[in-house]
Amino acid sequence: MIGFLCSSIGRKLVLGLSGLFLVIFLVVHVSLNLIALFSRESYEAACGFMDSNLLVQVLVPVLALGFIVHIICSILVTLMNQTTRPVKYLVGTKTAASSWASKNMFVLGAIVLGFLGLHFFHFWAKMQLQHMLGHEGANAYELLVALFSKWYYCVIYIAWVIALYFHISHGFWSAFQTIGASNSKWIPRLQLIAKIYAIVIATAFISIPIYFFFGLNVP
Repeated sequence: MIGFLCSSIGRKLVLGLSGLFLVIFLVVHVSLNLIALFSRESYEAACGFMDSNLLVQVLVPVLALGFIVHIICSILVTLMNQTTRPVKYLVGTKTAASSWASKNMFVLGAIVLGFLGLHFFHFWAKMQLQHMLGHEGANAYELLVALFSKWYYCVIYIAWVIALYFHISHGFWSAFQTIGASNSKWIPRLQLIAKIYAIVIATAFISIPIYFFFGLNVP
């Protein structure tokens, strides 16, 4: 089993499965954030539930492990591809595999990871981490208002969402391809689902900074 996971196929399989795990996380995360657009009280109640719920507390390290595994496998697979294919192939026709996103998955992933570090510093470190340390922590809604009232943070956030869009629009369907759904009948369907999923997630995330920056939360 360990030998398989250390093989090129094993690493790609783990990369695909961990990617699908993170796809589910994005749905949960953006759904929670969207609550802030409807009611401050509901958003604060949802954040309080996430902070105190035992299941959520157990899933946090699992999520962190999923990110770490995905990052490590991404690096290993990228290095492996560069080693085995030092010269780029010449492609006569444009295919899904030769799309811009597929060629820049590692760079897009690095951009997504970089912003996540910034995002965790501004949110997780000031809320959940403080609660773990026994401190009160910042108010979740007020933190949203404060950060998204700054134009440069909104610009960085939206740029991150764009990178995330391209990353998941390719990564979503290619993860299924990695685990075996590679026939000509299902690939176009999965590509369409990936595109729809990426558009919905990106639109939902972008709506949050726009809502707060233009003061739509003010009665």
